[in-house]
Amino acid sequence: MSAAKLIDSRVHIVPGKLRVTEYFFEVPLDYSQPDGETLRLFGRGVRRHVVPHKDQDKLEPLPWLVYLQGGPGFGCQPPQSTSFVPFLLDKGYEVLLLDQRGTGMSTTITAATLRRRGDAQKQAEYLRHFRADNIVRDCEAVRRLLTADHPEDLKKWTVLGQSYGGFCIGTYLSFHPEGLKEVFITGGVPPVSKSADLVYEKTYAKVKERNQAYYQKFPEDADRIKRIYHYLQENKPRLPSGYLTPARFQQLGIAFGQHGGLDTVHDIVLRATIDLDMFGFLTRPTLLLIDGQGAFDRAVIYAVLHESIYCERRASNWSAEKLRSKAGPEFEINLKQSQIYFTGEMIYKDMFESYDELKDLREVADILASYEDWPILYDSKQLARNEVPAYAAIYVDDMYVDFSIASETARAIRNFKPFITNAMYHGALSDKTEDILRQLFSLKEDTID
Repeated sequence: MSAAKLIDSRVHIVPGKLRVTEYFFEVPLDYSQPDGETLRLFGRGVRRHVVPHKDQDKLEPLPWLVYLQGGPGFGCQPPQSTSFVPFLLDKGYEVLLLDQRGTGMSTTITAATLRRRGDAQKQAEYLRHFRADNIVRDCEAVRRLLTADHPEDLKKWTVLGQSYGGFCIGTYLSFHPEGLKEVFITGGVPPVSKSADLVYEKTYAKVKERNQAYYQKFPEDADRIKRIYHYLQENKPRLPSGYLTPARFQQLGIAFGQHGGLDTVHDIVLRATIDLDMFGFLTRPTLLLIDGQGAFDRAVIYAVLHESIYCERRASNWSAEKLRSKAGPEFEINLKQSQIYFTGEMIYKDMFESYDELKDLREVADILASYEDWPILYDSKQLARNEVPAYAAIYVDDMYVDFSIASETARAIRNFKPFITNAMYHGALSDKTEDILRQLFSLKEDTID
């Protein structure tokens, strides 16, 4: 960890009396080679702005809380746009919104930046360094830098992980619990030592349930959707980020896992149908609305590394792709069916054809899907004797993180307190911020009664 360093920091006072510090860190690409190639990490530290006492030359240190974003592949939003920051500031934390390596402004991974690495094999080797094991090593390196002058009781920090950020916390608890005071997980209790195939078998079942809920709410959309697919098969209109194929339209189902997701998709279907009724083609506003639902051109890590987050000493072999037919014929685009189901957050080979940003990464994705020697991400024995207080929100109807697998993991981690609900979906941290954080902090403070 000693190879990491803070290379710059800038303080800004923003409206609302927040003190935001922009941090730039340098860390090793490969921690087994601390003197080798480095990456730059970016994060924003935020606390309430107070004027130091006249006898003080600096602010009193506060306990740190670092936020780990979902994904993988997405950076953090500015603190003014992050719903949970005020709640955490009121709890007395200084919050660090850290862009994980390769995301946001932390040595961003794109098709263009990867091309600088060389051929597909070299690009794949580089990407192997961007999973949870190294994200956690980065966190520990940053923690040591930020708490170097803190008193001993403030050197450990709190971690809040949403979705994939919770998976990273599972790795953190496994291999670096010494850096943790407490952890909070929302919609991301990890599938410890579960294969990608098992995970996708479970999540396909939940995606099927959400499709059934969609068609129950909007039965008239069954024929509309088939009409849209027929149009797309014949035309394949151009989007800013690629081409709108039937398979890409089907991927809109990823929204079903969020609050209001059924209505979001229905609105798109309705708009597209009205376009076809009135003009015989999809208008630009409709195409832009559809294009905005996908993020693979802005977060290629999500596409190329998504299945690898489940891999330990085994290959994913395009797990979601091979299990699709087993999940049911409704997931096939067959216009003779009464209903065609949308897909979820699965990654498919056709994405590397319909997204311009992913076209050059198809060979890279194939190489990564074939790797069998992915490092271990979790230590079951360590988790069983865990001493770090852990609090987690587990959603019964989570379409992305299977409830049964999450519950099994919760039972296997010592010192773990879950809040289980069937009244929230995966994105509750942003959609129902106050509700979910109050529940988690009630667990921490033992105030449920």
